[in-house]
Amino acid sequence: MNRYPLWKYITVAVALVIGFIYTLPNFFGESPAVQVSSVKATIKVDPKTLDRAETTLKTAGVVHDGIFLDTNGVKVRLKDTDTQLKAKDLLEKQFNPDAQDPQYVIALNLLSASPKWLTGMHALPMYLGLDLRGGVHFLLQVDMKGALTKRLDATAADLRSLFRDKNIRHAGITRDGERVTIRFREADIRDKGRNVLADNQPDLQLTEQGEGSDLRLVATLKPEAIKRIQEFALKQNITTLHNRINELGVAEPVIQQQGADRIVVQLPGVQDTAKAKDILGRTATLEIRMVDDTPGALEAAQTGQVPFGTELYVERGGAPLLVKKQVVLTGDRLTDAQPGFDNQTQEPAVHLTLDSQGARIFKEITRENVGKRMAILLIEKGKGEVVTAPVIRTEIGGGRVQISGRMSTTEANDTALLLRAGSLAAPMEIIEERTIGPSLGAENIKKGFDSTLWGFAAIAAFMIAYYMLFGLISVAALGSNLLFLVALLSMLQATLTLPGIAAIALALGMAIDANVLINERIREELRNGATPQAAIAAGYERAFDTIVDSNVTTLIVGLMLLVFGSGPVRGFAVVHCLGILTSIFSAVVVSRALVNLIYGRRKKLQSLAIGQVWKPGNTASSAAGQ
Repeated sequence: MNRYPLWKYITVAVALVIGFIYTLPNFFGESPAVQVSSVKATIKVDPKTLDRAETTLKTAGVVHDGIFLDTNGVKVRLKDTDTQLKAKDLLEKQFNPDAQDPQYVIALNLLSASPKWLTGMHALPMYLGLDLRGGVHFLLQVDMKGALTKRLDATAADLRSLFRDKNIRHAGITRDGERVTIRFREADIRDKGRNVLADNQPDLQLTEQGEGSDLRLVATLKPEAIKRIQEFALKQNITTLHNRINELGVAEPVIQQQGADRIVVQLPGVQDTAKAKDILGRTATLEIRMVDDTPGALEAAQTGQVPFGTELYVERGGAPLLVKKQVVLTGDRLTDAQPGFDNQTQEPAVHLTLDSQGARIFKEITRENVGKRMAILLIEKGKGEVVTAPVIRTEIGGGRVQISGRMSTTEANDTALLLRAGSLAAPMEIIEERTIGPSLGAENIKKGFDSTLWGFAAIAAFMIAYYMLFGLISVAALGSNLLFLVALLSMLQATLTLPGIAAIALALGMAIDANVLINERIREELRNGATPQAAIAAGYERAFDTIVDSNVTTLIVGLMLLVFGSGPVRGFAVVHCLGILTSIFSAVVVSRALVNLIYGRRKKLQSLAIGQVWKPGNTASSAAGQ
């Protein structure tokens, strides 16, 4: 009557083994580490960088516990924080001899201390939030006026192109503060220009000013357009920060909007505030400019006589390049960048997609500069770098642009990533910063662990005292629930925070409720005169609907917190929802498997060790073997 088929026992056993394996990495903790990554787009971190770092440490007699290269840079695992700081100083001197112009970011970090056989199975510990792991917290203020200024500058350039296309003569287009002024000499041409703008620039609000030969159209942004631009600037900056910080390998950074014009950035595991600022400072602006190929100009620039209106740069291969200061196009007009191949030569290439305004500007520039070189630059911290400088072969229309020539597949991938992530829609400044030390994080972990441990112990003591053997089975199921929950969080690489620990403690209390329902239902069946085997079967089957109903209603609330919550609330909701799912499995399937193993094969079962079962009219009778 109460026997599971073999496959169910095997399923439970496999689930427990997997749960144990993926929970295990969380007990090994983390070890101090130093990370070496590139500051500049043109500098690659490769095996040569790894050899250089290893040689530097070996020469200085610094012993490490492992050094490896991943997609984010070179990482060195060390024994203690003192060795970590010493290694950081050595690598800083080796890789950045000129402190004013650093080539690499040498950052303190934390790495999992799990053995290789566990990491080989992709069994990794949960990510820990800022409150548990320590790290740095920044509050950034987005310059919304800067976003509007940037948009108005672009609008002024668009208006020049538009009037040129429509053959409308004007006496000058300038941006004055938060408005764009267009001057005309004749009233009928101004009227024609106004009609063209009304059809092509719906975001502009137009006002006529001046008289005689000094006629003006003053264009300002409509309120709804201003709001849309500011919202876009905030979202674009958040996306850019995500891409840049993810490149540097910070585990589970928190980057989210706060209010109408602020962004919160939390970098767990990063203890060096200055280096964290470097990470944020990597947000770059994309610019497209023309190369100055005037005969003799490059040679003059190399001797120190840089021609007016130009700047001297160095290409990836080390060759000098003279670039005009005038910006043809900015990253605002770029909607996508993907690596691919040239259809004709099959060489690696980067395919760019521009918006409608950018496509028109680019078409004009390429039509007027066939055979000339065009430089694509990333401007970081006021310094520019040439990512690539292709030759314009023909006029390029339609907003689809291809960059090819002299690049490998890896370089094409890297360039596409940099171009996608490179542009900030608005300037930002840090208005608040704070560092949470690892010792405070360790104290928070200890308090959370202790609360969960003592809560589990109190529940176990009560259940065993009140339900005897069935109470012990319930405690075993509760332990498996905790095992499954931690394993699931580790497999999903979820971020655990203090609210998440609170959700784990709450999940224990809610999970034992299902076992209480089952045990009380079995007691009720025994009171009604059912045999022990029939009571077990009926107890689990009839309690199942109640367990599902109560957990589904709680799950609905958890999902609402997950959908509409943010920050700590969302972290709580994730653990809460997963805890409900694991509790149903452990309370119904795991506990039933244990009960079936103990009682399932006993045909003449006389009693159950489930505590006293009070029967009407006989308060002394018990089904506990008395």
